[in-house]
Amino acid sequence: MSPERCPCGSGLTYAEDCGRLHDGTAAAATAEQLMRSRYSAFAVGDAAYLLATWDPATRPRTLELDPAVRWTGLEVLAGSGGGLFDTEGTVTFRAHARSGGEEHVRSGHTHQEHSRFRRDDGRWVYVDGDPL
Repeated sequence: MSPERCPCGSGLTYAEDCGRLHDGTAAAATAEQLMRSRYSAFAVGDAAYLLATWDPATRPRTLELDPAVRWTGLEVLAGSGGGLFDTEGTVTFRAHARSGGEEHVRSGHTHQEHSRFRRDDGRWVYVDGDPL
């Protein structure tokens, strides 16, 4: 990927930020970092990363991403726990998307969620979330 800004909104390039998590050269240090990297995985179409970072107890067997959905922005609204020394954490976020072909956008969409994360064998995983 070119040195474009990371979809998660960190201000870093994709290669400096979520790209390192997606290619396995780094692991998320916090629940928020994992959530941001998962948003970026949706944005770049990396279903394998999403499955790999999902709690085995709640992970679906397969995951198909809709290529017509374009993720356009992320807002982190709140968080608790999920730090370097925590075993659990939550992140509340709002993600913006557009669906439809590039020639004509059908609709805008906002997904808001209160997500739960936990450490599994030292690594952060997404457990589940409640839509808001």
